[in-house]
Amino acid sequence: MNLQLLQEVTAFIWQEGDMLDHGEYDGWLKMWTEKGTYIIPINPKETDFENSLNYAYDDHAMRELRVQRLTGGESISTSPQPRTVRLQSRFRVLADDGNQVSVRCAQNVREFRKESLKFYSADLTYDLIRSDSGFKIHRKVVSLINSDDALAGIGYIL
Repeated sequence: MNLQLLQEVTAFIWQEGDMLDHGEYDGWLKMWTEKGTYIIPINPKETDFENSLNYAYDDHAMRELRVQRLTGGESISTSPQPRTVRLQSRFRVLADDGNQVSVRCAQNVREFRKESLKFYSADLTYDLIRSDSGFKIHRKVVSLINSDDALAGIGYIL
C-alpha cells in the first residue's frame, strides 16, 4: 500500500468537500479535467452510466450551468441557501497506472435548510488524473445508498 498516495488523494478529496460546503464553486470547477464527468446514478449499483438514467450526468458545460443555477438564485431549491457539512472516510485506492488514480470513499452529507436537517450517505468513486498541480477530477460517481427518495429539492452539489 502506498501511504503517501493515499494521503495525497485523501487531502485532495477533503479539499473538494470543503470547497463545496463553503460555496467555492469557481475553485471547484477548476479541479476538473476538461472532459470530466460528474455522475449521480439513480440506481446505486449501476455501472453503465452512459446508457441508463441518472440524476446527474454532467460534462464541463453542465457543471458550469449547475453552478450558475446554485449561485444565481433562479432555483427554488437554493432559496434559502442550504448549509452543508460533509464527512468523507474509508478511503481506498483501487487502481494506479501512473497517470490515473481510482479512489473510493464514503461520504455523509448533513444539510440544514428551512429549519430542517437532512442527511445523505453515498459511496464516492473518483478517477483522478495526475497534473502539474497535483490531481484533476476526471470522473466522480456519487452512488447514494438511499437513492429512491434522496434528491427531492436538493440545492447543492454532492
